[in-house]
Amino acid sequence: MGLNHYQLFNWRKILQEGIARLWRGTNAGLALAVPTVGIYLPCYDLFRNWLEDLTAQNIPGATPYVPLVAGSLARSLACATCYPIELARTRMQAFKAAQTVKPPGVWKTLVEVLSHVRSTNNVQNVRGYRILWTGMGAQLARDVPYSAICWSTLEPTRRRLLSLVGEDPNAFKVFGANFSAAFVAGSLAAAATCPLDVAKTRRQIEKDPVRALRMTTRQTLMEVWRDGGMRALFTGVGPRVGRAGPSVGIVVSFYEVVKHLLHHRYATSE
Repeated sequence: MGLNHYQLFNWRKILQEGIARLWRGTNAGLALAVPTVGIYLPCYDLFRNWLEDLTAQNIPGATPYVPLVAGSLARSLACATCYPIELARTRMQAFKAAQTVKPPGVWKTLVEVLSHVRSTNNVQNVRGYRILWTGMGAQLARDVPYSAICWSTLEPTRRRLLSLVGEDPNAFKVFGANFSAAFVAGSLAAAATCPLDVAKTRRQIEKDPVRALRMTTRQTLMEVWRDGGMRALFTGVGPRVGRAGPSVGIVVSFYEVVKHLLHHRYATSE
């Protein structure tokens, strides 16, 4: 299969600018990932443990659904807290796709969003910093189902794999079980929620602040469907799944290994 003009252009840019081009935008990614993961995973553990105790005492039949609820709650909290950074990163990516000059940084992008709102004439319905949460409904509409599918798949798969390696697994076995379970769960969740990711991106890059605030996820999905049908709804599903599987696997497995090592160190010190 031959390469199209866009792919050839990308390869030429990589050859001209060096392999470091593949890591362009890492600063923006880290600015979002570090606080998001720092809120998301610990809160998931807290919510899961609390809900498991609650359901075990009152509604034992609801215990299998605890990962679904805990993941949704934790993701909602992390999303609402870190959403302005996500908005800035998406706008930076859109800027890079359309321009040849270097895009502004995360914080400068947020300042430009606010400045654009204040300089727009027809913005009576725009209320200050609310613009920084433009499209958060679409983000939640994507991330809550994503987390629900991901954790509902990950937890039983992880427990099954850990049961196969014995009652006292070492760090390597913990890493392998968690990475495998998270890879499968992340890939499945990413594929299932791809249309919602397309809607979220379209809302975030909308340049009219008034229209951006009035858009809903359902309206955006209908627009995408009218523009290109089912194929448009799953635009970028390959790269999204290819990214989600390894990234979820790495994050969850390293997090669980650190927990395992800290727990082992604490147990041996007593």
